[in-house]
Amino acid sequence: MELNFSKEEEAFRIEVRTWLVEHLNGDFANVKGKGGAGEQLEHFDERVVWEQFLAKAGWAAIGWPKALGGRDASLMEQVIFAEEYANAGGPGRLAHIGLELAAPTIMVFGTDEQKARFLPKIRDAEEMWCQGFSEPGAGSDLSNIRTKATLVDGQWVIEGQKTWTSHAQHSDWCFLLCRTEEGSKNHKGLSFLLVRMDQAGVDVRPIKQLTGDAEFNEVFFDGAVTAEANVVGGVGNGWKAAMTTLTFERGVSTLAQQANFRNELDEIIELAKGNGKAKDPLIRQRLAEAEMGLRVQRYNALRTLTNADSGTFSREGYITKIFWATWHRELGKLAMDVMGPEAELICQDEDYKMQRLQNLFLFSRSDTIYAGTNQVQRNIIAERALQMPKEPRGA
Repeated sequence: MELNFSKEEEAFRIEVRTWLVEHLNGDFANVKGKGGAGEQLEHFDERVVWEQFLAKAGWAAIGWPKALGGRDASLMEQVIFAEEYANAGGPGRLAHIGLELAAPTIMVFGTDEQKARFLPKIRDAEEMWCQGFSEPGAGSDLSNIRTKATLVDGQWVIEGQKTWTSHAQHSDWCFLLCRTEEGSKNHKGLSFLLVRMDQAGVDVRPIKQLTGDAEFNEVFFDGAVTAEANVVGGVGNGWKAAMTTLTFERGVSTLAQQANFRNELDEIIELAKGNGKAKDPLIRQRLAEAEMGLRVQRYNALRTLTNADSGTFSREGYITKIFWATWHRELGKLAMDVMGPEAELICQDEDYKMQRLQNLFLFSRSDTIYAGTNQVQRNIIAERALQMPKEPRGA
């Protein structure tokens, strides 16, 4: 694992930092720092414009091959960009699902026609994407999904329901995991479809969260259709494609996430210094533990990414999600204790806006649930990383 950056990489850091500071303190100052935990819909339209501006400047897809409009940036350059973006107060990335999940999956499994059709518009933020995996009865257990697609006259006709679908109400396309083989069970008979959202038969219903936001949604498919050719990886190969998508979710973007965690922790530390809570030995100890946990996250992420870049499978990657989710949930609790009685002041007025740290606390309740609950993560670590016997499962 390489923890130091070369002179060339440090020069790249300066280039990135200079560009971000210039534009986030200029024409796009209004979106700086927006879209954080529990505030994902803030300044949505302006942030879409920012995404398109990033693309025109060549910063949206720096890890993509040059042949596909990227910069072919090295792993370390991608790490640098992710960290500098967060340090500069870059707004939450609305194109993340397209750029970091849909596009890499299409690059690996897609046909030439699919790459030509979808990748340029994903790169340029002309089309926004959402992920159609989880269902009411199949959240962390994706192999239990029931949404089905039937081939009729050259089109897939889709019936079913997805939930916890982030930004579905703003998305143009969805990559959808569904059953295309009648009577199939578990991970067999699944296909990975690309489905347009703006059509009859797609009903998006936002789910209001504790923060008052409605960033994710229920999505009902009642006769929605997509072309026969919009299968990624071939019919019946959806499980492999979906698992590949989930590995991309643990990629370089984790470093950007940690840089945002750094901003949150720094805000809590400054608040503790300002209101005197830093003098409390228990609070001081918890701040120190939070600092240590954040550094462990970074070192483990770099180690995991280094191994992935060399083509070596890394068991360390299995602990990433449960570690950061639990750490972030505890950070939310720490934020409330540092705020003190003020943390409990929430007005019922519709125009009232909660403070950033209040939103952090409420949103971090979900961290140990989405993308695989802590309980599921422990099973994965035991069975896949430690090679322990699998727990008994029903027939």
